[in-house]
Amino acid sequence: MQLELLYHGNCFDGCASAALFARFFREREGTRLSEISFRPLHHQQGDPFPKDAFAADVTACVDFRFSPRLHWWFDHHASAFPAPEDRAAFERDTSGQKFWDPTAPSCTGFIARTLADRFAWRADDLAELVAWADVIDAARFDSAQTAVRLEQPALKIMTLLEATKDPSVPTRLIEAMQHRSLSEIAAEPWVSGPLGPILERHRSNIDVVRRHARVSDGVVEVDLGDTAVEGANKFIAYDLFPDARYTVVVTKDAKKTKISVGSNPWAREKRTHDISKLCERYGGGGHPVVGAVSLGPDQLAEARRIAREIAGALRTP
Repeated sequence: MQLELLYHGNCFDGCASAALFARFFREREGTRLSEISFRPLHHQQGDPFPKDAFAADVTACVDFRFSPRLHWWFDHHASAFPAPEDRAAFERDTSGQKFWDPTAPSCTGFIARTLADRFAWRADDLAELVAWADVIDAARFDSAQTAVRLEQPALKIMTLLEATKDPSVPTRLIEAMQHRSLSEIAAEPWVSGPLGPILERHRSNIDVVRRHARVSDGVVEVDLGDTAVEGANKFIAYDLFPDARYTVVVTKDAKKTKISVGSNPWAREKRTHDISKLCERYGGGGHPVVGAVSLGPDQLAEARRIAREIAGALRTP
């Protein structure tokens, strides 16, 4: 039996979810399982599932959108269903292998609880991994400084995942996460080596964000479309502008143009907008507290227009 495990790419929660489910499935199936392959998926306009994504004996997907073609599925995004018929297909499903909870702080934690409750399976040695997935994906850091300084092993791994262009790194991390502590993983030369220059870029990105940020009525707009920064730590703006309630950031790389939208978890004023709903207007999605819209790499002008509209909506009570 072959399992292809699809997961949210370049994401700590996505990789941690893949690690947890892979270990469960391997222990569940034993010698019947001959191979597990891992494939990252990324949110985009249209169908994000590759045409050959369902060729394995079993296809599972974690921390990503629903498809009725899946055998196993776990997700916690509010925008999990691309179309009403997908939601209807999920609600009709009787396999007992597809699960969704948009209130869960992380997909990893949701998987851990679901596997314990429904299948009496636990991996208590991965409690650290589950706890950090909850912290990272729900932005439950004790401060913006913690999220920006990146001193904890989990945050170093998160940073490597978000920045790496080496397709072998996420798979190595998923394999390691199944049995090893985060501090052991972060100390590996194949992690600490490439992470060094990434952390240097992160420190320089702080200055770039500061120069390109505009703050108005509690919303920080950062347009990085004409810079060399293809992606920046989402908490930099909250560290620089602690009174801001929301951020709207435009970035561009060779594959996509992206509008990232977030809410400040440390803001004195409470969040009044559902960011996932705002992003869904433009073909994106996410959670009530954070979301994104992805466009083609040649659509920078359109991304800027959308970013302005979203920022304007966030300024409206």
